[in-house]
Amino acid sequence: MALFRRSAKTVTPLDGVDVVLADLDGVVYKGAQAIPFAVESLNAAADRVRVGYITNNASRTDASVASHLSELGLRVQPSDVVTSPQAAVRLLAAHVSAGSTILVVGGDGLVDEVEKGGFTVTRSADDDPAAVIQGFAPEVGWTELAEAAFALQGRSEEERPWVATNTDWTIPVARGIAPGNGTLVSAVHTAIGRLPLVAGKPEVAIFDEAVARFGASKALFIGDRLDTDILGANRAEIDSALVLTGIDGAKQLIAADAGSRPTYILDDLRGLSQPYPKTMFTKDGLTATVGEATVRIDGNDVLIVAEGNSELNLLRAACAVIWTSGRAIYGLEVPERLYS
Repeated sequence: MALFRRSAKTVTPLDGVDVVLADLDGVVYKGAQAIPFAVESLNAAADRVRVGYITNNASRTDASVASHLSELGLRVQPSDVVTSPQAAVRLLAAHVSAGSTILVVGGDGLVDEVEKGGFTVTRSADDDPAAVIQGFAPEVGWTELAEAAFALQGRSEEERPWVATNTDWTIPVARGIAPGNGTLVSAVHTAIGRLPLVAGKPEVAIFDEAVARFGASKALFIGDRLDTDILGANRAEIDSALVLTGIDGAKQLIAADAGSRPTYILDDLRGLSQPYPKTMFTKDGLTATVGEATVRIDGNDVLIVAEGNSELNLLRAACAVIWTSGRAIYGLEVPERLYS
């Protein structure tokens, strides 16, 4: 996957795309509030291409997510929302018989999808469930995690599958960054000594679900996290845009490993329909210019040759030259100006 477009013609991230897939937390909203410019930009994109929404958050149904998005001003139906519980239930169905009893650790969104999949829901390990499925919900506590551990103790993956909707360590909420499903999954893992099958980002199951549902041939995924959103899109061979309105910022981008680098870097979602600047390299590949910003690698030093008039282009140039160099970030001296 190309890091940057370098054709003679200036293009926007939407050019050639037939489906835009947007993450929610940190991209469309934080808590209950829309992120500035997100709603207007996605509605404008929907005038050109199909727009779908992907979320690892397992605490709500697709209908409740669509209702929330509609209240924010987006044009969306429940069928436009792809949730990690939907992908998890599809994964579950490949490992247990239809109609099986499943121990659910999570909220209404997960229960709803398990029941729609034709399974019977239990909250107790005493009911001898065929599998355990786990997703995030604010009310999940020790009692629910203990039931999962009881059901899985002494059982192998083949004997009693354990499916997690996702393993995000954190989740952004209105008051800040809170523990996510990965933290809760880790608690069960500590008790039983094995890992679950995972449906959500950065695994490909949720992307496969979205591409199949929307019939995408050229999708663009928008996320705010490198370790889940961008890594997952790259694994699914989907172009991606990292928007700087959520979890990860300049410091994480500059240090991103090869599997977690986005196709585009955007300040906010207005960048979807704006011309995306070309990256120009010198013949030795050690200097990158984006717009009027230029960054060079000289030995172990990353040098700002020209700041230009755009901090975003300066960041793009820094990422381009560092990523293309193949050098490990810990072997380079990066000025704080580039990531502060």
